[in-house]
Amino acid sequence: MWWSEFAGASVRAPLRGDLDVDVAIIGGGYTGLWTARELLRRDPHLHVVVLEAEVCGFGASGRNGGWVSALFPAPATTIVARHGRDAFQRQRRVLQDAVVSLGVAAAADSIECDYRRGGTLTFARSSAQVARAQRELASAAELGVDEEDLRWLGPEDLAGVATVHGARGATFSPHCARIHPARLVRGLADVVERLGARVHEGTRVTRVVAGTSSRRARVITRGATVRARYVVRATEGFTVAMTRQRRTLAPLYSLMIATAPLSDSWWRDYGFAQSPTFGDERHLLVYGQRTADNRLAFGGRGSPYHFGSTVEPRFDANPAVFAHLATSLRELFPTLDTEITHQWGGPLGMPRDRLPSVIVDHATGLATAGGYTGDGVTLSYVCANALADLIVTPATPTPYSELPFVNRASRRWELEPLRWAGINAGIALATYADHYEGRHEGESRATTWLSRLMGV
Repeated sequence: MWWSEFAGASVRAPLRGDLDVDVAIIGGGYTGLWTARELLRRDPHLHVVVLEAEVCGFGASGRNGGWVSALFPAPATTIVARHGRDAFQRQRRVLQDAVVSLGVAAAADSIECDYRRGGTLTFARSSAQVARAQRELASAAELGVDEEDLRWLGPEDLAGVATVHGARGATFSPHCARIHPARLVRGLADVVERLGARVHEGTRVTRVVAGTSSRRARVITRGATVRARYVVRATEGFTVAMTRQRRTLAPLYSLMIATAPLSDSWWRDYGFAQSPTFGDERHLLVYGQRTADNRLAFGGRGSPYHFGSTVEPRFDANPAVFAHLATSLRELFPTLDTEITHQWGGPLGMPRDRLPSVIVDHATGLATAGGYTGDGVTLSYVCANALADLIVTPATPTPYSELPFVNRASRRWELEPLRWAGINAGIALATYADHYEGRHEGESRATTWLSRLMGV
């Protein structure tokens, strides 16, 4: 759906000759393009090139659910245990501020991406979901998160905001905005070109060679070589295609559906006047938004992990998952009688510990950012700012460069078949737990095993 208006867009020319630049960026998604923008904002004299194998926004940046959120893929308790409460609070503030500053940046660059900050609602529709929501609220309060940032809304509170069928309440955070993701990424590509970067599409990187004290790092494509002081890998779910990166990030598929535009009278029955994004407390994640043209765009997990971290276009569609999403959407909105007009999907990148990372190695000139596990709209903006700070002003600490996930690497995923077995077992357990809790009062015992498997 997001791409329909760009169906006839021209493709930028591939790289056809060797280049010498300051920074070469592999990947024309949010991370790569925000990094190019922030580098050139800090130092307009830098020579920057972005190399994209397909077209800018081809990956998750052009296919996601459009949540500019302050969500983080790993539990807060993980950050506190590893880095302390102060580090968690600094990270939380940076992410919350980024929800606003990303929208400001898009507006400043005249990117029309339907940005609207209406917060996010996580509905609780069973006793088990209510119990999980209350535990999350208690844990957040213990870590210093007050009700301005996360609070409980009962049924009477939801009546004036938004609701879904069977909602017994919801947690609400104001730190989220909805966007049209493809407009943002395509707009960013235009912006970085205006700032002076070169953007080459249809340019597949085959190899990266680390730099030394006497030689710059090199990026080898099918038809050219780029020499650069720094090479930034910003490839997320497609990282598996890079040499020796098959165990760095597990490519997990997230799929989406969208309805035809819905009438104003239909929307009045459910609310969502301020366009909050929404999901619920089930284990197998779902996420949705009311789009600017009054559709419901709705996505979720459930597609299997494919052996050997395989990524193929045919995995972008899974009829069983699409059917499950349509059923779930109609459970939330029983009066929905409009057809599903769009279906799509794609891979995201999940590190073994669910912690993203930003790494800049000044000795080799190699840098990377990613591992967002589906929370990449805001995190890519944050990580791009961290990369730009570490490259342009490495000796000056900033709120971005001091984040706890900067200059740390997640451990690699297990060898196959352990990786395949573990990830798909987690998906199966989440599916079973949701099925059980939908039919019984109380939580499924499978949640204990799921927590152990996920390491939370």
